[in-house]
Amino acid sequence: MARTLTPVDAYAIVQEMVDQMTGKVNAIRVVDASSFASAGELIMSYGTENVTNTLGLVIGRSYMAVRPYDAKLRLINSIDSGTFTNRMRKISFYARDTKPSGWYNTDLNTNLAMGFTNGQNKDSNGNARSTKSQWEQNVPVPLEMNFAGTDTWQDSQTVYENQLEVAFRSPEEFARFVEGYMMEKANDIESQKEGYNRLALIQHIGAVYDMSANMRGSVVNLTSAFNTEFHTSYTSDQLRSTYLKEFLAFMVQKIQIDSDRMTNRSAKNHWSPAKTVDGESYTLLRHTPKSRQKLMLYNPLIIKSRAYVFPELFNEQYLKIENFEPVDYWQNEAEPEKVDVIPAIPNVSTPNAGQIAGAEVEIPYLVGMLFDEDALMVDYQLDTARSTPVEARKGYRNIWYTFAKNIISDTTENSIIYIMAD
Repeated sequence: MARTLTPVDAYAIVQEMVDQMTGKVNAIRVVDASSFASAGELIMSYGTENVTNTLGLVIGRSYMAVRPYDAKLRLINSIDSGTFTNRMRKISFYARDTKPSGWYNTDLNTNLAMGFTNGQNKDSNGNARSTKSQWEQNVPVPLEMNFAGTDTWQDSQTVYENQLEVAFRSPEEFARFVEGYMMEKANDIESQKEGYNRLALIQHIGAVYDMSANMRGSVVNLTSAFNTEFHTSYTSDQLRSTYLKEFLAFMVQKIQIDSDRMTNRSAKNHWSPAKTVDGESYTLLRHTPKSRQKLMLYNPLIIKSRAYVFPELFNEQYLKIENFEPVDYWQNEAEPEKVDVIPAIPNVSTPNAGQIAGAEVEIPYLVGMLFDEDALMVDYQLDTARSTPVEARKGYRNIWYTFAKNIISDTTENSIIYIMAD
C-alpha cells in the first residue's frame, strides 16, 4: 500500500477525529490512519497528477454566544512544501565502522616488510597479510526516504447580502451577528486542524508501538519497569492511586534518564533499515539534542502530581524538557487515556515495496511520548479561502475553504512512548 501522489479525500477521517474530540462520539473508536499518513518509503511511486431558518424577527437585544477557539497540539512540527510538490525526500547516512590499522605490524596484519607494496599483500595461500592501500575507496552510505501524498478536505460558509437584516435592530447588531457566525466557522476550522494534528499524533504513537520489535527501547511499560526496579508486583491502578507518589518519582527520573540518553548517538529508539554493501552491514545511528526533543504527557496525571504529591515535580531541577505540552486526552474525551488506531508503517521485511497498514494498536493507558522533532511533522501544502461572486437572483455568496496536508511519521528518528499495562 504505497503512499500515492493522488490526493486522498480526508474529510471523513478529519470529521471522525472532530467527533471523537468534541464528544459527539461518547466512546473511543478505532481510527484507521494507514491511508492518511506518510510513514516513509525507500522508493518513490510516481504517477500523473489529477488535477438558517432559525432566526426570529427582532424583539430585543441579541447576544452572540460564540468565542474563539485555538487548536491544540501545536507542539507538532509544521513544514510547508507548498502547492508545487507533495513529496519530500529525506537523506540520512549510515554509520561506518573503523578500519584495521596499516601504520604498524599488528596481531592481525603484517604491513611493514621487505618487498611489500602499499597494496593488500597476500601469502602463498592467497590470504591477505596486510591492509589495503591508501587508495581504498570509502564512499558515504546514504539512506533515502520519501514522504509523499496529500490529504485534502473542504468547508464552506454561505453569506447572505441583505436577507437577514430584518432580524436585527441596527447595522451594528447585524455586524455582530456576521462576526459571530464567521468566528464560529473559524472555530470549526480550528477543530479540523486540531483533529488532523491529533490524527498525526496517534498515527505516530501507533507506528512506534507496532514497530517496537524493530525500535529497541521505543516502548516503555512504566508498570513493569517500576515493578522490575523495586521487585514489586503492583497493578497499574495501584500505582496511580495507593503508590502514586512513588510511581511519579520513578516516572520522572525514567523520562529524565531517557531524555539524557537520547542525546547520545545510538542505534536505540528508532528503526534502522537493513543495509548491506559488499557483505558489510551498516547501521543508522541517531541522536537528539535537548533542543530538538519534544515531550507530550497525559495532563490528568500531571495535575495529580502537582496537586497531591510533588508541586515542584516538573521544575527544572527535576525534569527539564524545553518543548513540553500537556495533553488532556489522546483520542476521545470519553476515554481520554486510551488510543485505538491502525497506523501506516514501513514495510520492514520488503522495504522497497512501500509502506503498509500496520496491526490495530490498542493502548489502555498512554502516559506520554518523548520524540525527536523530525519524527512527527505535518506538511502544510495548501490552506486557502476563496469567495464566489454574489448570486444575482438570490443574493448570497459562498466562501470555500480548502486544505491540503500530509502527515510525516518517520520511525527512523528517535521516539519513546510510555504506557501503563498489566
